[in-house]
Amino acid sequence: MSQPVKLPPWIDIGVIPALNILAALLVSALVILAVGEDPVKALEVMLYGAFGYDEAIGYTLYYTTNFIFTGLAVAIAFHAGLFNIGGEGQAYIGGLGVGLLVLALDGWLPWYALLPLAIVAAALFGGAWAAVPGWLQAYRGSHIVITTIMFNFIASALMVHLMVNVLIKPGQMSPESREFAESAWLPMARQIAGAFGFDISRSPLNLSFLIALVAAVLVTIFIWRTRWGYAIRTVGRNETAAIYAGIDPKKTVFWTMALSGALAGMVGINEIMGVQHKLLLNFTAGYGFTGIAVSLMGRNHPIGIVLASLLFGALYQGGAELDFEFEQITRDMVVVIQGLIILFSGALAYMFNPMVARLVGRLAAAKG
Repeated sequence: MSQPVKLPPWIDIGVIPALNILAALLVSALVILAVGEDPVKALEVMLYGAFGYDEAIGYTLYYTTNFIFTGLAVAIAFHAGLFNIGGEGQAYIGGLGVGLLVLALDGWLPWYALLPLAIVAAALFGGAWAAVPGWLQAYRGSHIVITTIMFNFIASALMVHLMVNVLIKPGQMSPESREFAESAWLPMARQIAGAFGFDISRSPLNLSFLIALVAAVLVTIFIWRTRWGYAIRTVGRNETAAIYAGIDPKKTVFWTMALSGALAGMVGINEIMGVQHKLLLNFTAGYGFTGIAVSLMGRNHPIGIVLASLLFGALYQGGAELDFEFEQITRDMVVVIQGLIILFSGALAYMFNPMVARLVGRLAAAKG
């Protein structure tokens, strides 16, 4: 990845991501043309499938919720100069914590009493899982990318073992736990809207969406308005300067990774307590990996991450509609289009910076 060029914030946060999306859409249009379909019609179907009716909006915001959590997790590690690529495993283990808690207490407590405990469980499990690579990086010099990747595999193997041998509901073949008591389910958007007199279609959208927005606000305050956030940003910019400022980089790396994992673990609130209502395999569905692109596209700022999450939520939901509407656009083709968006907004996020910087410089010189 090339070194980013310094640009005014409104260009860096607004113009560059827009150019990345436009480039990805242009390449996607060429791919759609190559298989014999109309790219303009495909774009219309995708937008309608993501925002055209209330059920579609519900699904889009449901995906957005997961991406906000994983995007924030990646971003807070980035500010400390860490590339946390283990959000997938941390979300998996965070969901395990939520599931174990609800399985133990759903017969005793209603959802509003379980929710604060479930948030703590998700944060503890996800945070503890990320803290180990953080400790290895800080005190043993292990590379955070390598260890977090390996911890994704370990998390997956651990979940398979637990679901197949320990937590599976007796008497069934599918590796799933028993269903939670209905009183432990998070309120769905349809129920919340109904309480205010609105009737909307059923979708997986639930109270977790509001929790994700609150998390984005809290991360903003934490990073830019607290002493701990200042320490994280200082270590990320210049570790030597941080030492001179009295900051311990090792402790900062360890606790930053724990906090990053805690945010990724919140996916379990949405998926396990909000939608699935039981523990099962593969509920993370790649949200941890997509969170990397979300964070890069949002320039590691919570506002940008919320907007980027909405875009990726629309891609997930609208992309599914393409598979239904077009004969030549299969599910695999939709994955290719999503991958192009991730490629241009993630790995090639700074590709247009030099060109835009030269253009801005020439305009400034012309004005004198």
